[in-house]
Parts: sequence; structure tokens; C-alpha cells
Amino acid sequence: MKRACIAFTAVFATAVAALLTGQSATVSSVATAAESVPSYEQWQADVKQVMDPAIPWLQNRAAQGGNKLAIVSDIDNTALETEYHPGKANKPVFDAVKWGKDHGYAILFVTARTSASSARTDVQKAGYPVDGVCVRKSGETLAQGKQRCRKDLTAQGYTITANIGNRPTDFEGGVYEKQFKLPDYDGQLS
Repeated sequence: MKRACIAFTAVFATAVAALLTGQSATVSSVATAAESVPSYEQWQADVKQVMDPAIPWLQNRAAQGGNKLAIVSDIDNTALETEYHPGKANKPVFDAVKWGKDHGYAILFVTARTSASSARTDVQKAGYPVDGVCVRKSGETLAQGKQRCRKDLTAQGYTITANIGNRPTDFEGGVYEKQFKLPDYDGQLS
């Protein structure tokens, strides 16, 4: 049902944009808008491809040692399947995070959401271990909030070894060792 609503919204937005700009909405432009978000199966295949190297990389990184090794993950359409199954854990990400927790990594969530308590509740309900949550403050852009959070976490002594996200704003400004960039399909999955 949600995918049908999204497809309708995309088609409607394409048609309205065409009317407002004086252009015609062709069948192909409307069809392209409706198909902009891939199927769940395709998304999961794409996510799995990105996350398959994560556990071997985390194993190698743990062997190097360090203080307060941490995995940072975004929440929406990264840790959770927000677009496809709201509230459900995204299995390839969950598996890497669970492995990390079982092997001594701190699990931290950095999100564009503005409520730490609801963010924590949502990821815990999906089964994730949570050692910390950092949210965007009022007035911050998405990138500013996430950069500040990673800086704050490193100031607390964490070594952010892996940073998992799906949007470019999840990675701007660095302050992590390795990124695992999930697909966002040109911003279609926020």
C-alpha cells in the first residue's frame, strides 16, 4: 500500500510540475517517476552487496586494537527499512551491527531525526543494541548535525571505525575510518 501511495505521489508530482512549467507530462516521464524507487528485492540485493565486506573489515580492524571502537549507523533506510517495512531491521546492516556488538564494538546511531528518545525506541524495537544516539539540533542542516554528532562521539573517546549510511550527508566531514554507503537512488530513499 505504501509503495502504491509513493508511486501515485511521484506520478502526481511529475504531472503538477509539468503543468506549472508549461511542459507536457508524457507517459514516459510519468512512468519514470513511478518507477524511481526500486523493488524491495533489488534494494536488499544492493544493500547486501555494500554490506558483505563489513564483517571481514570489522574483524581486521578489531585485530589492530584501539580504544572504544565503534560502529555508527544512520537510522532511516539504513538500520531500518523505513521505505519498505517501517520499523523493521534492515538485515544486512543488522547482521554487521550485531557482529560488532558481539565482538566489543560500541553501537552508536547518528540521525537527522530530532528526538533521541523516539530514535532509540525505534531501533531497540527492531532488535538493535544501542550504546548511544545523537540527533540533529534545531537549526542544523542534515550534514551539520551528523558532522557534529561524529565529532562529539570522538571527543567522548570513541573511535568510529565504520560509518553506515545511505545519503551523502551521512559522510560529509569525515571523522570515521571507513564508510559503507548504501544506495539512496539519487535521493529517493531519505
